[in-house]
Amino acid sequence: MLDNQVKEQLRNYFTKLVNPVEIVAATDDTAKSREMTDLLNDIAGLSSMITVTDKPGGDKRTPSFSVNRPDGNVHIRFAGLPMGHEFTSLILALLQTGGYPPKVEPDVIEQIRNLEGTFRFETYISLSCQNCPEVVQALNLMAVVNPNISHVMIDGALFQDEVNERHIMAVPTIFLNGKEFGQGRMNIKEILAKVDTGSAKREAEKIAAKAPFDVLVVGGGSAAATSAIYAARKGIRTGLITENFGGQILNTTDIENIIAIKKIEGTHLAAVYEDNVRNHDIDVMMPQRAIGLVPGDLIEVKLENGASVKSKTVILATGASWRKMEIPGEETYIGRGVAFCPHCDGPLYKNRKIAVIGGGNSAVEAAIDLAGIAEHVTVLVRGTRLTADTVLQNKFFSLKNVTLVTQAQTVEVTGDGQKVDGLVYKDLATGTNRTLSVAGIFVQIGQVPATGWLKDTPVRLNEKNEIEVDVYNKTSVAGVFAAGDVTSSPYKQIVIAMGDGAKAALSAFDYLIRR
Repeated sequence: MLDNQVKEQLRNYFTKLVNPVEIVAATDDTAKSREMTDLLNDIAGLSSMITVTDKPGGDKRTPSFSVNRPDGNVHIRFAGLPMGHEFTSLILALLQTGGYPPKVEPDVIEQIRNLEGTFRFETYISLSCQNCPEVVQALNLMAVVNPNISHVMIDGALFQDEVNERHIMAVPTIFLNGKEFGQGRMNIKEILAKVDTGSAKREAEKIAAKAPFDVLVVGGGSAAATSAIYAARKGIRTGLITENFGGQILNTTDIENIIAIKKIEGTHLAAVYEDNVRNHDIDVMMPQRAIGLVPGDLIEVKLENGASVKSKTVILATGASWRKMEIPGEETYIGRGVAFCPHCDGPLYKNRKIAVIGGGNSAVEAAIDLAGIAEHVTVLVRGTRLTADTVLQNKFFSLKNVTLVTQAQTVEVTGDGQKVDGLVYKDLATGTNRTLSVAGIFVQIGQVPATGWLKDTPVRLNEKNEIEVDVYNKTSVAGVFAAGDVTSSPYKQIVIAMGDGAKAALSAFDYLIRR
């Protein structure tokens, strides 16, 4: 099942195993079980430290398999075939169960080890979801460190009855001890903050005690990472506040317009950002959310956890987020049929009718992808035509299970209280309202800059709520700079955000030396 090149890479990885690893497979007489068995046998054949045992019907979910040590103190299970984005999750689970140390700070490991109680985590994923592996890998690591923690990854496309029974309409969806724990991308510190209720207070106290920075970067995407690295390379005291690394690229599959790289997945580029930042002398405060900014000789950034951080200069690089429709029912059904990432959540809508809102490149790309999964895809646009590139339109109109509805203004999302069952749109040509029965609605109408937390500050925003900057990335507030998609800089592209980040850091340094 694995090609020779992958096998050779895994053989080298598995030389790092110091403890035996036991895999126990729960199988049935299906093609997926046979496929899983072939994969596990391929893996076991690469190291004498890995054994595979078949136990037909050995779990309520088949096909599935557990990863454990001979002492039985690791409780990790994969329900489904962890290929695609989850293949790395499987390899890391094997390595960490086998004693290979994870790349996590010692204080995080200690925090996991000291958790008291029983934690039974279940994570529903799709194999095309680029945000799911971080959650799966975090919870698997916690299960390796603390024997009171168990985790099972569940492929929602394979266990569709379970998905329907639990009304899961978005991935990743996490359950803890049978109750929904969270949805969407979460890193290990965010998960720990939710289960270890005292951790937020301890972290706030630690942050509040920090000495002022020379440069403080707010954000974790392309502009922020570049700003932080450029500042640190100047030898000045640099801090970075972010909820996670990557920003918008976390929802991007293949990136092919960075000149030095032929192609890279968004999640891999985010990991590169984090690795590069952490390899410099940068104080990373994550996961933290900025909620206020107070100008002064020392600029103060207030955090959601109650702490404040002070710095001589600040670079705002908070990026942008998905634009919502802002109509009745949307907020109620986000994660229950209203979705923004077709790559992540698309597989949950197999053989169902869905809608895509928007007519640009991202909307038409989403419709094309979803058409291969769904029974039917209806695209609704307010204008009289699609605005996507011609090549995308040609592909879209060649598909048999898509419909374009023009001059359609979506006015309401409807549901049964648990999940979406349709939408209401206004026919702008006639002025009448029409209904469309769908199980899912994918919103693809652009993005909005993350500046809501700056509206009561002196930082000047334009009519699009972007931060106004000059050619040196200066804002209207002395000592405050901004970079990337959050600014008035035209053409929202990764390479432009990187350039903005470099300019902002150099401008901040110039500001400091002239003071």
